[in-house]
Amino acid sequence: MNDINKVIDEMPEEVYQRLVSATELGKWEDGTVLSEAQRENTLQVIMLYQARKLKQTDHFTIGAGGSINELSKTELKKQFKGEAIAEFKEADI
Repeated sequence: MNDINKVIDEMPEEVYQRLVSATELGKWEDGTVLSEAQRENTLQVIMLYQARKLKQTDHFTIGAGGSINELSKTELKKQFKGEAIAEFKEADI
């Protein structure tokens, strides 16, 4: 486990962003598809990086200590109060 801690401690944010992108898209930058094992391992590295290096407080992100941040309904409403998600005119519908 010490090796992975060293990897996380020394990982530049650019590498983290590339891992996130690969996981979201399901393929590496060169177009090669991630295997299921690569996807699982990449997700674990991403979560470790988030827990150890990012100070996230958003809903369903990995917080310090590796716990998932879950905001209450009230907290989420406060966070999005006044922001329209989408606006449609009657003619658009």
